[in-house]
Amino acid sequence: MFTVDWLIAELRGLVSVSGEPIQRLGAYAVEGLVARLASSGSAIYNALRCKEPVLPASMELLSYMHVLYEICPYFKFGYMSANGAIAEAIKEENRIHIIDFQISQGTQWITLIKALADRPGGPPHIRITGIDDSTSAYARGGGLEIVGGRLKMLAQQFKVPFEFRAVGIPASEIQVENLKIQPGEAIAVNFALVLHHMPDESVGTQNHRDRLLRMVKGLYPKVVTLVEQESNTNTAPFFARFVETLNYYSAIFESIDVALPREHRERINVEQHCLAREVVNIIACEGVERVERHELLGKWRSRFAMAGFKPYPLSSYVNGAIKALLGKYSSKYTLEEKDGALYLGWMDRHLVSSCAWR
Repeated sequence: MFTVDWLIAELRGLVSVSGEPIQRLGAYAVEGLVARLASSGSAIYNALRCKEPVLPASMELLSYMHVLYEICPYFKFGYMSANGAIAEAIKEENRIHIIDFQISQGTQWITLIKALADRPGGPPHIRITGIDDSTSAYARGGGLEIVGGRLKMLAQQFKVPFEFRAVGIPASEIQVENLKIQPGEAIAVNFALVLHHMPDESVGTQNHRDRLLRMVKGLYPKVVTLVEQESNTNTAPFFARFVETLNYYSAIFESIDVALPREHRERINVEQHCLAREVVNIIACEGVERVERHELLGKWRSRFAMAGFKPYPLSSYVNGAIKALLGKYSSKYTLEEKDGALYLGWMDRHLVSSCAWR
């Protein structure tokens, strides 16, 4: 332990939240190691995540998430590819029920509502069931009614028949009866950056990751969209997980470095509030306390196949729209289509994958 303490002290002199990308990531990785030694990783993760929302602080967190949304294309890539698959799958339907397993700010559905408003023959009736956890409630400064109100106003403006139903239950606890399925509606299910939070068979006897997929398959959906970080940290042993975390997040930190100046206060806030908590959780926590459990698309494919799903190819139109989006960002971003899925990357590293199933 004497050697460990000495090394940590040395490392702290080499890292900085305002230095090179690897120094900034290193600062949070060191804190992850310290938290692992002190068994305090879960406390740090929860402190960065919630506390009871005080409105100014929650508005700040919302603004950090929005900054990340604007300066990097990760969220927009996921939302655009998923929306394209949903629009294609329900183009003949008059009553649509979208089940979003982590609705967050509801931003994803703004463009879809606008697109469906222009549908020849008139817009369909849209019902959105928004499922959420306390992280997003904190970021919003309130409950799901804020999201529902915003989307209802938009739907009224575009003359789209619309219903919103809030389900304030963690996604891992959702049962069929929570979803209030109605006869005659076409169902689309959205898993955007949420399934990796579900504990699986490596955590305990309740494998919610596969249970949710089987439950969703039983709804006979027209389409199920999956957007996930392309990283392997779920069952990897500690050292392999640590190396993978450094490799993955260094690419993310480099992409932010290109978008915002080093001395920019907002950049430090974005990295601290939106990324550091994930890094600390992956490095410091084990068992049920480790909730950031990413898997590569190959593993997700086998889970979906085991639940009875078949791939739903993404349309070439979506590919073109995303290429146009990436034209507004650094040329170091890459887009690859492989085996019916899309991969957004930074240089030679895949970062986010998107695919659809039925």
